[in-house]
Order: sequence, then structure tokens, then C-alpha cells
Amino acid sequence: MIVTITPNPSLDRTYELPALAVGEVNRAAHDRLDPGGKGVNVSRALTAAGHRTTAVLPLGGPAGRLLAELLRRQGIGVAALPIAGDTRINVSIAEAGGSLTKVNAAGPELSPAESAALLAQVAETQREAKGAGDGVGWLACCGSLPRGLAPEWYAELVGRVHADGARIALDTSGPALLAALSARPDVVKPNREELAEAVGRPIATVGDAFDAAGELRKLGAQQVLASLGADGMLLIAEEGSWYGTAPVAAVRSDVGAGDASLAGFLGAGGSGPQALAAALAHGAAAVRLPGSVMPTPADLDPTAVTVTADLPLERTLGG
Repeated sequence: MIVTITPNPSLDRTYELPALAVGEVNRAAHDRLDPGGKGVNVSRALTAAGHRTTAVLPLGGPAGRLLAELLRRQGIGVAALPIAGDTRINVSIAEAGGSLTKVNAAGPELSPAESAALLAQVAETQREAKGAGDGVGWLACCGSLPRGLAPEWYAELVGRVHADGARIALDTSGPALLAALSARPDVVKPNREELAEAVGRPIATVGDAFDAAGELRKLGAQQVLASLGADGMLLIAEEGSWYGTAPVAAVRSDVGAGDASLAGFLGAGGSGPQALAAALAHGAAAVRLPGSVMPTPADLDPTAVTVTADLPLERTLGG
């Protein structure tokens, strides 16, 4: 069992257009409504791959009720904490050429009582999974913190759940990431921009990313799974370091691709080069799908994945 926590979930509306004409009426060729938020996407990808998962979510208002219903229709367990505010709705505009424009709402503000109750909900869900014979498993802590939750909220959560024996995957950024490192999460998954923000300098080469990931490990992260976009991924751990790529000819939508990667990594055991290869295969499959659709095993192309322990440290990153 893999439990996910998304402190600021959303409903995600995606419109596909030939091209966005700013200031004019645009007509979508296709549109989708999906449950959203990084941890939600991880749970969706895990379910698509045949793994059992429960999503812990603070939910409020009609959007929150619809989000929970959409997840249950997909066979995903939902541990919902009712809150006073309304769950946010995000909008993405995907153009045929691969450009993606996103408008993310701020989301509700959680009260101190709701913040404490959410911590308790996660810990209780993890204990229930363990008590049901599902083993210790993973807890994936994903996404930005909503208003009302201090940057140290994830750090407190990691400490509590680690004490119960669970392994922690953390996918967040900024002060929340830095504050949680001292709690020694088992893996953190920054992208290139988040890695640069964490160390306070640009990431221009694979070597820069390797050095920055090493700094996060010194601050407490046990593994760093760094996404470099089209340039692949790095996995830095005590037992070794690996670099991998999975080229994609045409990107349809990159919404949720990083979340699919994390699901692939955790579903493959959460450590080592085989887990990195699974992460790459899932991420590459996700960007070929519309909106935030999560890949199934039939969508994966493991033959397109290359993983090596010989890191190309001088390779310049695109973008």
C-alpha cells in the first residue's frame, strides 16, 4: 500500500487548442476534467499500474465532493478531511505545438485546527494500512502547502510517520522542502528549477545537478531523484548515482508527468537503477497523453529508456 497526501488538491480542467489566441475567443478541440494535485496524480498513476493506494485530502465545497467522487470511480481509496474552504479549480491550455499555459488557483486557507487534523488523518491512514497487513509501505508527500500551513508542516509529518516505520517520498519545493530535509525523508524529487532554488544557483549541466543533489543529501535527504525535463533524470543515493533518459518525439501534455515518474519510482521499489528506469518510462508515457491522464502499463516503452552509472557531468541542459 502506498499512501499519498496532497495538502492543496484541485480539480484540473484542460483545454486542447491548435494555438492560443490571446485576447480572442478560443474554441477547444478537446477538454478534460481530472482530479488534480501532485499526490492525487501519484495515486492515479499507481492505480493505473495495478498498485493499491489511498489518497489523503483536505476537501471542501462542491469541487471537493466531485474530486473525491472522480477518484473513487477510478478505484482509488480516499481519506477525506472536510474543511471549511472550497477546493480549488485549476485550468491548463495545451496547444498543438506542445506549449502549455497553466492558471493555478491559490486554494483554501486551512485553520490551525484543520492543519492539526490533517496531520492526524495522514498518520491514522498510514497506521490503518499497516494494521490491515499492507506492510509499512510508502507515504508520498506531494505538492505545495496551502495557506495556513507553515513551511515546517511537512517536516513534522515526516517525523511522525517515520516514527511509525513508514518510508517517505517528498515532492515539494522552496521553504517546505528545505525545512523537511532535517527529518531525513527517504527520497526527495525536485525538478531542475526546484533544485536550483534549493541551492541558490543555476543548474546548467548534469554536473551542476549532481552537485546540488549532493548538497540536499548532506542536509538530510537519503536519496535525491532529480527531474531534468527533456534531459532525463538523476538518482543520487548512498549506494550509487545513476543518470537516465527516455526521449519523446512529441509532447502532448506534461501536466502530471513528474507525478507519474514518482509513482513509477515508488512502484518499482523506490531505490536503485531499476526504479529510476521505471520513473523515466512512466514520465515519458505521461507526456504523450492528453491533459493529466496517467499512463497504464500498455503505454510504457521500457526499450526507450537508458540508465547508466557513468554520469555525463559536462552535458549542458536544454532550456
